[in-house]
Amino acid sequence: MNQLPENLLAELRLQQGFDEIAFLLAHQQLPNTSIRLNPKKKTAIAPLSEGEGLGMRSKIAWCENGFYLKARPSFTYDPLFHAGCYYVQEASSMFLEFVLKQSVDLSQSLKVLDLCAAPGGKSTLVASLLNENSLLVSNEVIKNRATILKENLVKWGSENVLVTNNDPKHFERLENYFDVLVIDAPCSGSGLFRKEPNYLNEWNENLVSLCNQRQQRILADVWKCLKPNGVLIYSTCSFSESENEEIADWMVDELQAENISINAPTEWNIVTTKSKKHKAQGFRFYPHLVQGEGFFCCAMRKQNADFEKPRLKKSKQKTSTINKSILSNWLTAIDAYEFQQKNEFVIAQPKSLIGEMEFISGKLNVIKSGINIGQLTHKDLIPDHELAMSNLLSDKIQKVELNFEQAIQYLKKEEIKNFESNFVGWTLMQYQHQNLGWAKVLSNRINNYYPMNGRILK
Repeated sequence: MNQLPENLLAELRLQQGFDEIAFLLAHQQLPNTSIRLNPKKKTAIAPLSEGEGLGMRSKIAWCENGFYLKARPSFTYDPLFHAGCYYVQEASSMFLEFVLKQSVDLSQSLKVLDLCAAPGGKSTLVASLLNENSLLVSNEVIKNRATILKENLVKWGSENVLVTNNDPKHFERLENYFDVLVIDAPCSGSGLFRKEPNYLNEWNENLVSLCNQRQQRILADVWKCLKPNGVLIYSTCSFSESENEEIADWMVDELQAENISINAPTEWNIVTTKSKKHKAQGFRFYPHLVQGEGFFCCAMRKQNADFEKPRLKKSKQKTSTINKSILSNWLTAIDAYEFQQKNEFVIAQPKSLIGEMEFISGKLNVIKSGINIGQLTHKDLIPDHELAMSNLLSDKIQKVELNFEQAIQYLKKEEIKNFESNFVGWTLMQYQHQNLGWAKVLSNRINNYYPMNGRILK
């Protein structure tokens, strides 16, 4: 790795918990690899005690389903990765779970916005923590990154999620709406020098200053959509004080935000910091102290004030006639969902959230809402990949268990060799009893319906 910027090191020498020699040595080592299991699909992953599967080394203290791996495997060639059984996420950023649990009552029905969500690490984490009557809006402003975000949330399988592609300013349309804002703000990236060495070539003090201004603009744009008493969790992967503690002071000054105190065990070696002006608490992760990359996090509360709760207008969309008798052959708990025809597809949305989803769809550019069931014909359903990844499927669905070689052939959209099936028709392809996607088994061939944009290319 190239030499770290001297002006960054000079700033860090003034920070509590910074050990320059240890810090530099840590940057000469390979970064840790960590994953977070999907609680609705984690039965497929070998337990830590068995020492098999992905080679789990130890548990991440601040995340219930987070684990360090012994080495970095080829995730591309793991069918369970494509099945959405886990997400490859940097360990420090999983601290969001601990902060949420300390600052928010997750047993309540909450409306949460993950503002800068791509590629989906924090959104999939939040989705795993919320109850079924809560709603997660996962947003990304850059269109192609929003597509990646959608794909990762499809694999995760949660039905109470909306994916949006909007500028932060657009969320002013949802005044006093969200209980929680998660803002992993765009930053200079100095905390990822070890993991992303190319960031070293881009980093400079001017970039840090530009990021500080951008972070302030983002926070100012979305503050209005947070309810009074609502919680904002702010984070960066930067070591620079102007992107972290100074932003906390800015939120107190400009937004009248109240800092929330979080109690993290000292044995975790996470450094607790205080901002210079208002002594707002924050947390710094240093790679020489934790098994993770550089990270900063703080929690703020919007001061209480009288406000008018947003009124949800009744939907003007006409409910199309949908043959539920066909859907009942495919889905479980069918009465818990509302079904709408959108273009040629049938979308399933939880009945408890249909009003919220339609309200937001009238305000924002929504690219995913609920679960895409598929195309409904007069006699059958052409199932969508989203349905295969979801938790809505009936146990009566035909399924075939593939071995590893066959699973890889399926994910490459190649011929599946030595394939055996006792039936024809729509069939769920599985690996270790986890859904990979659809195929249509005919008497003389198999039609592979795995999405082209998700197939293994190499």
